[in-house]
Amino acid sequence: MSLKLEHVSYVYGSDTNLAVCALRDICLEIPDGQFLGLIGHTGSGKSTLVQHLNGLLEPTEGKIFYDGRDIWDKDFSRRELRSNVGLVFQYPEHQLFEVDVFSDVCYGPKNLGLPEEEIRARARRALDLVGLSKEYDKQSPFELSGGQKRRVAIAGVLAMQPKILVLDEPTAGLDPKGRDEILGQIAHLKRETGISVVLVSHSMEDVANYVERIVVMNRGSVLFDDAPRAVFGHVKELEEVGLAAPQVTYILHNLAENGFAVDRHATTIKEARDTILAALRSG
Repeated sequence: MSLKLEHVSYVYGSDTNLAVCALRDICLEIPDGQFLGLIGHTGSGKSTLVQHLNGLLEPTEGKIFYDGRDIWDKDFSRRELRSNVGLVFQYPEHQLFEVDVFSDVCYGPKNLGLPEEEIRARARRALDLVGLSKEYDKQSPFELSGGQKRRVAIAGVLAMQPKILVLDEPTAGLDPKGRDEILGQIAHLKRETGISVVLVSHSMEDVANYVERIVVMNRGSVLFDDAPRAVFGHVKELEEVGLAAPQVTYILHNLAENGFAVDRHATTIKEARDTILAALRSG
């Protein structure tokens, strides 16, 4: 069930003298099963855009379609939309509130009015998907590590069984180990469930390692929308808008400029290793 934005613009304070245009003529489609990365510097419009994906904000102009239906039609259920398009905000652990982990994950399905057996089954599967076994069920979420809290919050959204999972900076504030664990779990659940994932991140390495497609935002508009290798090929343009390519890309550019026959468009450590080894063998 794809999500499609057609010529979407959004203006904060549109009826005041302090109006600010946050989105400008966005055309974007998120197809079934895709892992999409959304990047851009602070103020580029990323967070405003993701709040449109499940109807938290209504466009000033343009339309948004879910499964071919305009989500702002009067007979469209945005409550149902929000169970299908799950949004995990930055620092989602601040939204944890139940006495134990299992109860917290049960909260969303319970609000859907599901039978108790279904609620518990969904919660258990969601916790399994984020790598939290039954030993965590009765623990207070507030006693967990930062990465574990993040997993509980993501499980709470997964228990709603969304078709699209939107993650706004899911690794913010985590150490490198916690960041790798969270992104590894997200990649795992993507493989296990086949859902679409939208990852908002400021880390070029994170995006390069996991996503199939990158959308680059700048001043409320889409600057690039392509595969990672193609997007990170625009190093100079990315730097002009306050972004960068992954570190391995810069290393490979330097090697190429010094006569090594490497693929300067490689974006991941594995790709960099392979092209460097190939260059050394051929040399």
